Amino acid sequence: RKKLKSTSKYIYQTLFLNGENSDIKICALGEEWNLHKIYLCQSGYFSSMFSGSWKESSMNVIELEIPDQNIDVEALQVAFGSLYRDDVLINPSRVVALLAAACMLQLDGLIQQCGETMKETITAQTVCGYYNSAGTYGLDSVKKKCLEWLLNNLMTHQSVGLFKELSINLMKQLISSSNLFVLQVEMDVYTALKKWMFLQLVPSWNGSFKQVLAEADAWFAERRREFGAGVAFLESAQGSAFVPVFAHLRLQYIISDLASARIVERDGLLPSEWLSSVYKQQWFAMLRAEQDNDIGPQEINKEELEGNSMRCGRKLAKDGDYCWRWTGFNFGLDLLVTYTNRYIIFKRNTLNQPCSGSVSLQPRRSIAFRLRLASFDCSGKMICSRTTGYQILTLEKDQEQIVMNLDSRLLTFPLYICCNFLYTSPEKRADS
Repeated sequence: RKKLKSTSKYIYQTLFLNGENSDIKICALGEEWNLHKIYLCQSGYFSSMFSGSWKESSMNVIELEIPDQNIDVEALQVAFGSLYRDDVLINPSRVVALLAAACMLQLDGLIQQCGETMKETITAQTVCGYYNSAGTYGLDSVKKKCLEWLLNNLMTHQSVGLFKELSINLMKQLISSSNLFVLQVEMDVYTALKKWMFLQLVPSWNGSFKQVLAEADAWFAERRREFGAGVAFLESAQGSAFVPVFAHLRLQYIISDLASARIVERDGLLPSEWLSSVYKQQWFAMLRAEQDNDIGPQEINKEELEGNSMRCGRKLAKDGDYCWRWTGFNFGLDLLVTYTNRYIIFKRNTLNQPCSGSVSLQPRRSIAFRLRLASFDCSGKMICSRTTGYQILTLEKDQEQIVMNLDSRLLTFPLYICCNFLYTSPEKRADS
């Protein structure tokens, strides 16, 4: 027997594709569609046009002006066709054009479906385009999802294409966030920004991402020779636009490492006043720890933690036993991090393990921290995650403490671990 077409398929084929019994012709971008007012009225755009006192309400042929360059004939074909069928299959490569058409025609259901498609197909190749389109067409949930993807993946999915697409305003949001997954330490954020700024300034450069750092160093070295020793790149006309981004680097955790401090001084990107103020800040923090018995934070100060904590991370390629330090001058507190048997353990090392630098012998020391773990699929989409939230941990000499116990059913490898630390109390104001 001949299989009957469903009503939806019949309507789509007969009325939309074949244009039978059409009572209105829509012309746009050099194409024509023989459509039906009763179906077009599902669109807020046409509903208003036909129900008011507009001249188009009595016309049989309507010429549409298309002010949005994102809209093309193919997008209009799908958008018009959606009025005649129950479901629309959206190609991710076409979703921005279709979203533009759906917004113009005020097709709320299609707009929502475009948004869901975008959220499901965020990758390094699509994230910036989706973020910008979501801002243009008012899809706040898509914009939020793109921002989350970038915070989770910026440091692990770096590429020439992505860095060229990342705008100054978007990069500023990422670098200022305490939720940025930093791998390994804050110096790696500085290095990423240096590559990004070079690619923003020289967008014609094409090469492998492994070559970017050497190319960037050579390019900025040439600028230093042009400007002279007394002018930082960010103080130049070319560099001034990037000041709001670099201002959110947490320099106190870069200049506390000798090799990193030397690189920053050599690069000459940052104004000398930025560095001198941070050197002073860190010197006083060290004096407080050494001479004023600063034993570390005593209460959760979320604003301080989010704005000034040390951001660091680690990738565990497979399950096993790991132990590491996140290097940097930690004001006398040498903290060892161990991952074993799905436990994460912090240990305050004072006497039983070798370490570099001076170690505080105060009976008790405190740190404020937040530990986050996550695993991602190959496109960067989060599979699962865990967090301790912000906590205060007080440790005696050589004491260790389990800070997280992981459920083996929740996490897959590779596993990304990211931490925010505060080792010292905020500076007291002189008038307090």
